[in-house]
This record gives sequence, C-alpha cells and structure tokens, in this order.
Amino acid sequence: MVDDVEVLRGRIKALMPQARDDLAAMVAYRSVHDAAQFPPAECEGMVDWLVGTFGELGFADVAAYPTPDGSQAVCGTLPGPPGAPTVLLYFHHDVQPPLGAAAWNTPVWELTERNGRWYGRGAADCKGNIATHLTALRALRGELPVTVKIVGEGSEEQGTGGLEAFVPGHADLLRADAILVCDAGNAAVGQPAVTSSLRGLANVVVSVDSMSGPMHSGMFGGPAPDALAALIHMLATLRDANGNTTIHGLANNQTWAGAVYPPAQFRTDAGLLDGVQLLGDGRVADMVWARPAVTVLGIDCPPVVGSSAAIQPYARARVNLRVPPGMHAKRAQDALIEHLRSVAPWGVRVDVVREADGEPFTGSTSGPAFDTLTTAMRHAYGRPAVTEGQGGSIPLCNVFRGTFPDAEIMLIGVEEPRCLIHAPNESVDPSEIENMALVEALFLKNYAGRRR
Repeated sequence: MVDDVEVLRGRIKALMPQARDDLAAMVAYRSVHDAAQFPPAECEGMVDWLVGTFGELGFADVAAYPTPDGSQAVCGTLPGPPGAPTVLLYFHHDVQPPLGAAAWNTPVWELTERNGRWYGRGAADCKGNIATHLTALRALRGELPVTVKIVGEGSEEQGTGGLEAFVPGHADLLRADAILVCDAGNAAVGQPAVTSSLRGLANVVVSVDSMSGPMHSGMFGGPAPDALAALIHMLATLRDANGNTTIHGLANNQTWAGAVYPPAQFRTDAGLLDGVQLLGDGRVADMVWARPAVTVLGIDCPPVVGSSAAIQPYARARVNLRVPPGMHAKRAQDALIEHLRSVAPWGVRVDVVREADGEPFTGSTSGPAFDTLTTAMRHAYGRPAVTEGQGGSIPLCNVFRGTFPDAEIMLIGVEEPRCLIHAPNESVDPSEIENMALVEALFLKNYAGRRR
C-alpha cells in the first residue's frame, strides 16, 4: 500500500494542472437547472462536455439519459476485469444560482485563484468532485482492477427529483457493490472524514387569518387580533429560551457518537458575530447531526418600507424541520403541524400545508468498502479518518439504499466548510481535490482485494 500511495501521489500531483483546466471548463458552464434563470443550453453544454471527457477516459457507453423533470443524467461504465466488483461514482453537474454577481469578489463563472483557493460557482459543489473523479481515473489509467460506473445528476440543486425517479427503473445500468456519493466533504481542510448520516426534512407552510381585511391600528388596535402577532407567537414556541427545538412529541436530547465538532470551529464556519451565543443544551455535533432543528425560512407580511399603520389580517410562514436519523420524517411533519395548530392564540384560523418531506439517511460504517476507504484516507492524509454527520438532506441516498440494499454507500468529497457552497464566493482548496483524488485512486486500486 505504501508504494501505491507514493506512486499515485506523484501521478496525481502531475495531473493537477489538468484538474484545474477541467474545473475551469466546467465552471464556465452556467448549469443552473432553471430555464427562468439561465438558458437550458448551458446545462446541455455541460452534459456534452461530460460525455466527451469521460468518453476519452474509456467510458465507451457514456451517454445522457433524460429524466422526468427534464434534466439529463450522465451515465457510463468503464469495465474492469471479469468478475471484478463494481463501484458507482455519483456527482451532480448542475449548480446553485449565483445569488447576485455584485456579492462576489471574483467573476462568478470564471475559475479564479485567490489566496490559494479556486473561486467560482460550482468550484466545490459539485464540479470540484467531478474534477476529483477525473484526476483519480487518469492516475489509474490502464490498471483499474474494478468496474467503474458513473451517474451524474442534472437537477440536484433544484430538488425536483429527476434522478430519484430515474434510478429504480434503471437499476441494472447503475447496479454496484459500493457507491461513493461525492457531494460532501471533510471536517476541515486536511482532516479526512466520511459522512455517515444525513438529516431528513419536513417542510410546511402555515397561514393565519384573523379578520376580513386590514384595519387602522389606532381605531382598532388593542382588542383586534393581529394575524402577524399570532404567527410570531406560534413560531416562537418552536424553540425554548436556550434555542432547543421544542415541538410537542419530538425528542430533542439525542447525542452524536462520531467526531466532535469544536465550538470554536463551528463559530468560524457559521460566521457567528462576536458575542452571539451558540444554541441548544447539547454539544455542537449533537445539535447539527443528531437532533431535530427548526428554521423559519420565510414570512409573508408587509415590508418595513411601504408599510402602513394597519393591523394585519393575514400572515404566512414557510417552516423547515430537519429530521435526524432514527426519526420518521412524515411523523415529525405531523407533530409540527399539530404543534402549530395547538399553540395558535385568540381563536385565529390556521391552515398548514405540507410542502415537502424526505427521510434521514444512515450510510455504511463497516464492511470491505468502508474499510478500504478509511484506509485510503489515512494513507493519503497521514491521519485517521473520522465519521461525521451532515445537517443537509440528499433524498437520492435513500433511493440508492432502496434500489441497491446490499451496496455499501458512503459520502465523501471536497466540500469542506470554507467552500461556502450555495453562497456567494464559493471556492475549493486545490489540496482537497489533490488529496481526495488520491483517496479515490487508492480506493479503486485496493477495493477488489478487500472483497476476496
């Protein structure tokens, strides 16, 4: 293994200029899967680039497959020796919208080096992971002891479920012994981690009505019920004074058994202002990976500018509940709905609409693929890997689990906290692409031996 490490490390280091060129080419495609924001030709161009590039690596059958939401999945196979195990590499090739070019310090769609990092939309999420795949496969060209399949999703950021609907009907195309979901990242630069759990979600939209129309706050203020004030009261009951999520019927004292998330690191990662306190009675890892967390995503009410002296008869909020492993998302959504209805004051009329739900996910933490992966991380980074959770949700992971129940599924990638994925000024540390390419190459080279 040590000899493999140093040989592959040298190859990958030599391939890093090409990795940068690959990433620059990908970032230039404005592949936001939303025709209202960017032309579909941008996504189509990204797909064509992937088909051509993976085709050059020997994926002779690589092609674009339409999915029910109008996006295209890029799939292909690079055959290994007869009887070799199969590894499926997942990525997505769509990106988040830029959220306003004025908020960026570098051009949004042009890969730019700044202070040792590479900036651009998609540089980390998830095109940095595609660059990692390409670099690892090039380093192993001609000596691949496993069959490798790829599946690239075209609408992950929009959450419209195209690939989730595609996978069960194309099981033979994607079937594998191990699945690397490369849309995650390490605990920090240089600190290898396997993401072993994802929180699910349960979203609702709650509306409050109290009067037939807005009324003058001077003439009617006092006895007249303010719908906005009622909504604020209801939302305030979702957390206690310490910030713990307090929804009737939901446990909020679970603990995380994996890696510790140091409070100082979390404050930096989250950009907390000086003097602002962390929430909850648990450790940071408990709060972000093991417990439910409620967030008010938006409120419909009059804006400050242009508002009048009127009592509001109507208000609405969108509420997101993150659901930890061990908790059923639909039941958690039921509890949230019942809670909101039960705490409504003054007899106001309440309507709660289910918007979305997705189950939490627990990945593999043992087995030949997991052992091979964590060994590869230890050799590549020179330190042991840890298992961490992720507060976000990837519904596709549960689809993979349901379609391929015997496969080991693990989440890895280059998206460490400083990448600022989904925000302006997204970036990737090139050392993460280099080291994770080495991890992947070592995994692909040694996995077959572990399964014998």
